[in-house]
Amino acid sequence: MGLGSRGAAAAGLGAASAAVRPGPPDAVRHPVPTPPPEGAALASSRPHGMVVKAFFPTCCASADSGLLVGRWVPEQSSAVVLAVVHFPFIPIQVKELLAQVHQAGRVGLAVLGTWCHRRQEAEERLGPFLEGLGAIFSHEPWLQLCRERSSGLWSCKATRQQGPARPGVKDQVMLVFYDQRQVLLSQLHPPAALPDRQAGDAAASAEGLAAVFDTVARSEALFRSDRFDEGPVRLSHWQSEGVEASILAELAKRASGPVCLLLACLLSLISAARTCRVFKLRPLSFIWSKLSVCGQLGHRLEQLALVFSTQKAESPAQLMRKANVLVSVLLDVALGLALLSWLHGKDRIGQLAEALVPVADHVAEALQHLLQWLMGAPAGLKMNRALDQVLGRFFLYHLHLWISYVHLLSPFIEHILWHVGLSACLGLTVALSTLSDIIALLTFHIYCFYVYGARLYCLKICGLSSLWRLFRGKKWNVLRQRVDSCSYDLDQLFIGTLLFTVLLFLLPTTALYYLVFTLLRLLVVAVQGLIHLLVDLVNSLPLYSLGLRLCRPYRLAAGVKFRVLEHEAGRPLRLLMQINPLPYGRVVHAYRLPSCGCHPTHSWGSLCRKLFFGELIYPWRQRGDKQD
Repeated sequence: MGLGSRGAAAAGLGAASAAVRPGPPDAVRHPVPTPPPEGAALASSRPHGMVVKAFFPTCCASADSGLLVGRWVPEQSSAVVLAVVHFPFIPIQVKELLAQVHQAGRVGLAVLGTWCHRRQEAEERLGPFLEGLGAIFSHEPWLQLCRERSSGLWSCKATRQQGPARPGVKDQVMLVFYDQRQVLLSQLHPPAALPDRQAGDAAASAEGLAAVFDTVARSEALFRSDRFDEGPVRLSHWQSEGVEASILAELAKRASGPVCLLLACLLSLISAARTCRVFKLRPLSFIWSKLSVCGQLGHRLEQLALVFSTQKAESPAQLMRKANVLVSVLLDVALGLALLSWLHGKDRIGQLAEALVPVADHVAEALQHLLQWLMGAPAGLKMNRALDQVLGRFFLYHLHLWISYVHLLSPFIEHILWHVGLSACLGLTVALSTLSDIIALLTFHIYCFYVYGARLYCLKICGLSSLWRLFRGKKWNVLRQRVDSCSYDLDQLFIGTLLFTVLLFLLPTTALYYLVFTLLRLLVVAVQGLIHLLVDLVNSLPLYSLGLRLCRPYRLAAGVKFRVLEHEAGRPLRLLMQINPLPYGRVVHAYRLPSCGCHPTHSWGSLCRKLFFGELIYPWRQRGDKQD
């Protein structure tokens, strides 16, 4: 697991003392524990000594007596216990084991003290021996944790063997239990955006527990030994009863290398063929850039190249991204195969082919009635009859060409749909992208009507604006891209007045046709937008992270909370550290995958302005494309 992401968002270690101040023994919840009060900085100068926070794994609470192995964090006065070394042992072998773990994980481990789990009579005989171990494994402070088997009472002491003796001064030990397996497997995330003051407190608190999670993560080599090993040192930790493993998982790991290498070579060949000069020719490159299915296939090719890459993930974020992409591709293919089986069952493709031509005839008939309505007196409006008849016959002729084109292809529609349906085996998103392209082809006549109406309307709007500047003695300077003053003679003003009058009286007829066909075009774009939205949802949704959050919430952690286990006079304060799971909204925000969908490049205001002035709206334009 990643070490940087663990420490960056861990809840504050220094806040533990502030989170467990005297109070009732209920749950003390801190998504990110607050730092200690200002007076806590003077605790070292007070007579009662310093507070030592000992993080103890819950799996070692019932272990036999031995040595406490872990890491001492002097900045936070904290001891992170990782394992218990049992008797008998040879001191030099224990030191060699710690050196091996240090070489593997780059973390400095040491013997922090002793652990006693005996009956009261045995504790009295074992006590002097445990205290004598401090001379062999010198550490400041030396922890002495003890638990009675019969009563379950705990006792914690922190002694110092070096330095000047201070009579009446005694270090206090606060025991914090943690689940070692959950801390090792969890991935902590930075806290949400907070005000400046709270953000500073959260950052100071995060530095505390960063050492705890970082220590557990880097000490993974220590947890590989269990009680079945024949090594000279016996340990108790979360895997001491047996290392977790699976035969299927091991076989998958061994087979994943050659399979990934083979698929990576195959994908590299496909990518090389894709970048061939033949596909860069003008017609093919234009078709590839405009068809949605081509963009989706290219996006899936990039995702597969990422998944089957032979390079090892450098961080947990990259590993999580690979897992999310793999699950997304598998689910996409599974849904596509389900759709393919549904289409080929009970001859549904033939039924769709038979229903397609009547639907096209019905749409053409509706458009024909609409054009005839526009050629009359639509809504009682007085239109320019000559222009109205010209435009109406022009669009009726294009409608006749389109319906003839559909009837010409009607014998082959079933075969076309059968071959198009095979694209579903590549995934549901490929099938949906193909459906979007089919809708674009079937509504090509509506797009032509929209383009004709928009160009004619835009021409008149531009002409009216230019002639309006002529009346005011202005003109548009093309070189400087600004409006400058200009003097016109009477002939120019007279001709401009005539043209302005003609364009102004012809504008309502053109604007009505433009309005009707723009609404039809927007309806088609809305249907295609819903399809692309569904494709983007399948492409970008982090399904693996959401499943991990649902089944194992501790794997994605947002912080920690503390629950008071024991708070009595004369007894050490005992807390239980629990992990707060990351909210689902933050999971989606943090692990959302990039999508190949087309994103809008302008706001609603600019879109309305373009529609008002008759500028064409291209929904397939990408972010970096040049706009008209």
